[in-house]
Amino acid sequence: MAELETRELEYFIAVADELHFGRAAVRLSIAQPALSKAIRRIEGRLGFPLFVRSSRQVSLTPAGEALREHGRHALNAVSAAVRNARRAGDTQAGLRLVLKPGGDAGLLSGILAGYAHQPDARRVDILFSGPADRTDFLRDGRADVGLLYAPFDDLDGLAHETLYAENRVAVIPPGHRMAGRTSLRMSDLEGESMPRWKGVPGGDGTGPEVADVVQLVDMIKVGRMIGVLPRSLIEPMNADVVCVPVIDAPPSHLVLAWNEQDRRPQVASFVAAALDSRTPGQSGSI
Repeated sequence: MAELETRELEYFIAVADELHFGRAAVRLSIAQPALSKAIRRIEGRLGFPLFVRSSRQVSLTPAGEALREHGRHALNAVSAAVRNARRAGDTQAGLRLVLKPGGDAGLLSGILAGYAHQPDARRVDILFSGPADRTDFLRDGRADVGLLYAPFDDLDGLAHETLYAENRVAVIPPGHRMAGRTSLRMSDLEGESMPRWKGVPGGDGTGPEVADVVQLVDMIKVGRMIGVLPRSLIEPMNADVVCVPVIDAPPSHLVLAWNEQDRRPQVASFVAAALDSRTPGQSGSI
């Protein structure tokens, strides 16, 4: 059976992401001829092409598309295994919690306080992510646990427990035609300019690209778009915008997630503390 080394997968993923051998070589800090030779060697060993090359562009074959998806998961698994092995041998290592700024629904202080009373509690390092890469932190081992929003974040391969469920609101400028409404439906928002979230593939927004809620609110204030968000993400900002409940929008769930293969006692202890910190009526899994 044909096998690929981890380094070869890294070479392939870089070219598959960049679709340009020169940029991929710079990213990998190797010479372009060496990278081209490595890719040809991989294709020869597999027995089928991974890329379609022309003088103007590079594109993936169907086999290349499949290898990019599964190869990325394989690299993440290897990286996570190495990181977890190192941390398992370090009895002083703390836990790393990833979340987006303001993305804790006001629960973080209670969770950390509850965990601090666990007999095996360790230091908790807080990592802040971009709009859509928290799951990557968990899958590749950069973080041990994370606060994610479902259904926005992809929970495939992650164990998770719901900490908080809430309805979503339309965030609109004060002078907007719908600012005086007491509630809205999703159909009322048709034709409105919505955000394109940076780093989120396949997003269907038609408005400007934004990287976080702060940028979104700035664009809403000047009338460039509206947004639909969990109320807890917008209320702490005390922004000069109007929030109107969207009664038929799917609810948002704040979940505590971790790699489903990670069964370390310290992770289980943190999860238990987070679940104990929930108020009545907030329990349950997705």
